Amino acid sequence: MIELGYMAKRIATRPDWLDVPHIRKIVAVANCMSESFCDYTEFWKHNGFWFFDSPVVIRALASEHNVSLSDTSLVYYRGYERQWDAEHGEWKACNNDPDLPTNITPPDSPALLGYDVVTYSFQNAPECSPLSCNGIAAEMEVNEHCLINSLEDAIRQLETGAFDYSEPGPHRIIAMHAVDW
Repeated sequence: MIELGYMAKRIATRPDWLDVPHIRKIVAVANCMSESFCDYTEFWKHNGFWFFDSPVVIRALASEHNVSLSDTSLVYYRGYERQWDAEHGEWKACNNDPDLPTNITPPDSPALLGYDVVTYSFQNAPECSPLSCNGIAAEMEVNEHCLINSLEDAIRQLETGAFDYSEPGPHRIIAMHAVDW
């Protein structure tokens, strides 16, 4: 796994249409349900993975633009080194944007919440989390955060086609960790 960075997220509760009663919260990389603290891309303070190098950067950006962080949770991301190309049925390289500086300060004690599968059709920023956005969580085993419990299971689900008809790929696996502010 490679270090990707941090994000402040507004974690949503499970919507009624996602009929998986044990899911309590939607902890997703994508903004479809659990939104990032703001539309941060316009400020160009994110790193080459389109996340943030440290919580300090998020706090400074929020302060500078008068964005409240009071209802957010801090999440740390690590990513699988490859991305799944369903069209060709193979794993391919994925990289950060080399034009954006990336100098991530990993957290001391992150708590793994699970693994999200995220689309990257434009190859830069995360787009969709089909587990929650497309309701794929109803078709496989996920935890209370609407995430897959193991990297091995996420790989298997991608390789066996569970995400093939959700959103355009390629798909990346991102480990989501809760960290303290």
